[in-house]
Amino acid sequence: MPANNTRAELQRLLQERNEHPENVAEIDRQIHTNFDQDCAILVLDLSGFSRLTIRHGITHFLAMVHRMTTIATPIVQRHEGRVVKQEADNLFAVFVDVSSAVATAIAILQAFNAVNSGLPEDHDLHAGIGIGYGTTLVIGDEDLYGSEMNLASKLGEDLARSGEILLTEAAFTKLDTAAIDGERLRFSVSGLDLLAYKVNYSER
Repeated sequence: MPANNTRAELQRLLQERNEHPENVAEIDRQIHTNFDQDCAILVLDLSGFSRLTIRHGITHFLAMVHRMTTIATPIVQRHEGRVVKQEADNLFAVFVDVSSAVATAIAILQAFNAVNSGLPEDHDLHAGIGIGYGTTLVIGDEDLYGSEMNLASKLGEDLARSGEILLTEAAFTKLDTAAIDGERLRFSVSGLDLLAYKVNYSER
């Protein structure tokens, strides 16, 4: 990763871009050189935030978010991925390839199921996961931007039900489809018609 792959550097370049529109092409080239990564993006969203917060208060849910991060982060790292950020009840990670992201998603959901077997129902961890693949602006260990990031977020946060793993079309095309049981789905959300694939897997 380039040494100048920082939020401060991105803000500097964006300010320069706004002040010098005649140099947009060159500045954009610098931005993409410094920040572009071809990667798989995993977006995990915990289910039941509003219900559990109303029932038990925010500290109960924050403790569950902490448990989620504690379980998920080592699994991401074990599959050679990197957690870029964790916001509210969402976790965002990047991987070199889609197969690693899918293996991570399955392992996380299986780990949640294992932990849930010994917990009261209102302490159970449930999540939906979206996975995309494409050129993405990755800002150090802070943030990421791009079309596939947006689609993975839409799948993970809005469309995936508890226990579901949904892949964008771009992500699915990077897999060995003979080794993955993928169910083709169509969604219409926020004015977008999305083609996605649900990964069928063993919950244990």
